[in-house]
Amino acid sequence: MFAYIVRRLWQMLPTMLGVVLLVFILFNWVGGDPAYILAGKMANAESIANIRRQLGVDQPYYVQLWIFIQQIASFDFGHSWATGESVAQIIGSRLGPSLTVLLPLTVLETVLGIALALAIAFVRGSLTDRAVMVACTVGMSISILVYIIVFQYGLAFKLGLFPVQGWGDSFWENLLRYASLPILIGLAVSIAPTLRLYRSFVLDEVNQDYVRTARAKGLGEARVMCLHVLRNAAIPIITHVMANLPALLIGAFLLERFFGIPGIGREVILAVERSDFPVIKAITVYVAVATMIFNLLTDLLYQAVDPRVQLK
Repeated sequence: MFAYIVRRLWQMLPTMLGVVLLVFILFNWVGGDPAYILAGKMANAESIANIRRQLGVDQPYYVQLWIFIQQIASFDFGHSWATGESVAQIIGSRLGPSLTVLLPLTVLETVLGIALALAIAFVRGSLTDRAVMVACTVGMSISILVYIIVFQYGLAFKLGLFPVQGWGDSFWENLLRYASLPILIGLAVSIAPTLRLYRSFVLDEVNQDYVRTARAKGLGEARVMCLHVLRNAAIPIITHVMANLPALLIGAFLLERFFGIPGIGREVILAVERSDFPVIKAITVYVAVATMIFNLLTDLLYQAVDPRVQLK
């Protein structure tokens, strides 16, 4: 196990180098000169040269690349070009609000998806099964913008059950008051595709030989579904959940934008609008690192769920 983890961590280095080179090329050759963006339309050549010197983009490319690598190694991406605030401070202050919304949403989506998938598997092929699948298809066809507008107008503005927008300093106030409606909307949007996917995972296992053997031994259907089927269906479910976890660093930017949540997703939108490259580069690198780490954790969870899985 230890040797496998060390080997996987070592293999991350060339992958991370490829990500660094790709990000550097995109922002330096494709993204354009940031000095022209920051200087504005009425800037002269002297002011543009001063901005380039202050940003360090007048240095040779190999020097800029080395500075970028040093920033990644030290987790210090400098300061925002738009606000002058430390990039580390921006990400640190925005990460909490995003996780306050998205972690409960992920837990609820996973638990409800598994429970409903098992329930639908009990009545597979019935009218109820077909009706639920039709409802899921309809739900998936509706844009998240429609959910946001309808829920915000009906539940928040008209009925006053939730605040329309806002965010405070207290974690529990944010979770129970301000994040409740965004979590509810996110759950309404995500439960339909999640249920369809988890249902397919469960039904793939229902007709396997080991399930028929368990039934032949006299085990009840509930025990067969929860003990045997769910355990084997857990592998693709873990893959789906862990693959989506890196997206937590970016967050549901539409929810954050509409509800005034100061999270990572809204910060990404603002950074793009301002051409704030240090913030965008930092978030891009962090998401890449998180993706590789979660892929490693996924493989370790495979063996924890199913001891037959061999890590080589």
